[in-house]
Amino acid sequence: MIYFFLASGFEEIEALCPLDILRRAGIDTVTVGIGAKEITGAHGITVTADMTDAEFSDASPELVFLPGGMPGTLNLNASDTVKKAVLDAYNNGAYIAAICAAPMILGQMGLLKGRRATCYPGFEDKLIGASVSPEKVVADGRILTAKGMGAALDFGLLIVEKLINKQKADELRHSVIAD
Repeated sequence: MIYFFLASGFEEIEALCPLDILRRAGIDTVTVGIGAKEITGAHGITVTADMTDAEFSDASPELVFLPGGMPGTLNLNASDTVKKAVLDAYNNGAYIAAICAAPMILGQMGLLKGRRATCYPGFEDKLIGASVSPEKVVADGRILTAKGMGAALDFGLLIVEKLINKQKADELRHSVIAD
């Protein structure tokens, strides 16, 4: 299962655009609200999550998704449930996707050592041990990172490519932006 963790103050586009793309691809996704089912993003948009962190119990997720935004990233970083899910994903060889400021969580957990990663400008020093890339989206093994809101569509398509294949990602790209 794919889990999108949402904490108060998350960046709405960074979460909802990739979530929409994955669901268009037919990938089962579940949103997990940290502390509540109704989570309000950084720009005042309230989302009703599928479950709360208290209901979350999957020890072997296929992918864990962490959106950025402030204070959303800090709230995700303060969650033991999020950190356990990220570690379970990492230890089981699953994907971990983090965008904007959220890759700092992976850096602080020591999961970026020796890997390429990207993040929102100004957070590079928090990607501890990473080789910081200027690219909008970066895949290094099972760690997927993206710069921010402007990369949300490409990030969702990268995840589809990794979970299904490039052909499906290209079909979706064409259907949503007609290129």
